[in-house]
Amino acid sequence: MLLEFQSLPYLSHRGDVVAVIITDGLTKYYGEQRGIENLTLQMNEGEILGFIGPNGAGKSTTIRLLLNFVFPTAGEASVLGYDVVEDALEIRRRVGYLPSECHYYPEMTGEMLLEYAERFYRKDCSKRRQELAELLDLDLSKRTGELSFGNRKKLGIIQAMQHCPELLILDEPTGGLDPLMQEVFLDMVREEKELGVSVFFSSHILSEVQKISDRVAIIKEGTLIKMESIKGLLSDQFKRVTIEWGNDKTNDLKLAGLTEQDRQGNISTFIFRGDIRDLVAALGGLELLDLRIEEPSLEEVFLHYYDHTEVVL
Repeated sequence: MLLEFQSLPYLSHRGDVVAVIITDGLTKYYGEQRGIENLTLQMNEGEILGFIGPNGAGKSTTIRLLLNFVFPTAGEASVLGYDVVEDALEIRRRVGYLPSECHYYPEMTGEMLLEYAERFYRKDCSKRRQELAELLDLDLSKRTGELSFGNRKKLGIIQAMQHCPELLILDEPTGGLDPLMQEVFLDMVREEKELGVSVFFSSHILSEVQKISDRVAIIKEGTLIKMESIKGLLSDQFKRVTIEWGNDKTNDLKLAGLTEQDRQGNISTFIFRGDIRDLVAALGGLELLDLRIEEPSLEEVFLHYYDHTEVVL
């Protein structure tokens, strides 16, 4: 069953924007234990959406619901226009999925495993998987039981990408990869986007999310608390401020909007959210040796929302 876009009135359909993932009040409980609660979001075609939150926030539960590995307690969702419950097989044919941990039959070689997976997609993936194996420097002749965690993750990346899917769903994709290979993988994701592939990128490593994502969705205790473009999130009146006081006995500022304050001798650092004129006015007449006002990192913005946003269930 195809879900009609117009059946979800809280979403806007402007111009040529097409939604590849829609969730409406999506909820999952495992008995009395909360998985996610009333998750409503839209991911658009051709974008990389960073889905961020710490372990236990509900990221993997969301992915399992989108791929119909578990059934929702309430709400609905569609992927590529298909209902996640009624059309799960069609979704899985069109999506490339990379789990956070990759486990395989230990006696199978990488080549055997990928050829086996290829049959599900009903296409010849041999050329594509060889290209991916060369990029990731992975020997497909080895048995999966002989592979390190990082090499199993490489095999999972190839399995997710070899059939040229329309949508990639990646759950903590760089875990186990060394720093150099992480950069190779991120370049691969960028290239997929240039080819028109949409990417749902779940991670708690905020630096890599910031590098490649168009938008981010922040999840806390199973509930979406913020969804914004990277540019918008970083420019949302947040500033990282460093002050070198002329007198190390000067008291810290008392001003609304200051968080993450730290004081080392005569150096104060904090995150400020508010009207910059209020900050300048508060500093007037104080003895300063140096003042730096900079854009914060995604991690600093994330911590602000995570520490200072109340979730009401």
